[in-house]
Amino acid sequence: MTEKLSARQLRKRRHEQMLRAYEKNRRRNLLAEPGIHEFIVVLDHLKAGYNVPKIFRSAEAFGAREVQLIDIGPFDPSPAKGAFRQVPARFFDTFEKSFQDLNGRGYTLYALSPTDSHPLQQEHFPAKSAFVFGHEERGLSFSADEYPCVRRLHVPQFGQVESLNVSIAASIVMYEYTRQIQA
Repeated sequence: MTEKLSARQLRKRRHEQMLRAYEKNRRRNLLAEPGIHEFIVVLDHLKAGYNVPKIFRSAEAFGAREVQLIDIGPFDPSPAKGAFRQVPARFFDTFEKSFQDLNGRGYTLYALSPTDSHPLQQEHFPAKSAFVFGHEERGLSFSADEYPCVRRLHVPQFGQVESLNVSIAASIVMYEYTRQIQA
């Protein structure tokens, strides 16, 4: 006899399945090899939903060295189409810890910001570039004053939309980096 589940029970079951898939992929991620480029993507307090796995997918496509996740909980890895297993992930509790890691390895940090920033295509990226993407609604978890060495960039837009989806913006930045490095 087939058991009929309530909507709440179905949501709980799907959540448990997602957690199992996340844990399985996170264990596999320990074997991931760095991509061919030296750039790193930093996801600063993004919602753990749809955008995080999509950014992993783009990071794999553009050959990212790694993706750093700051205070991001479990997410459904299926939209990444296997990229979460292929791009090394490093997990941090705070931006400060990620910053210390990247700074210690000689990375130049860039943060996307719609205000007080430089157009993306006018910046010349060093090989060791790290790109910080903030929360879709609240932005970055730190102020520019706290980290004056983090350079601010924006993707030029010509329509009336206030901002791009974070996974789209991340893909544009990764494309521009690889375009410059391979030129």
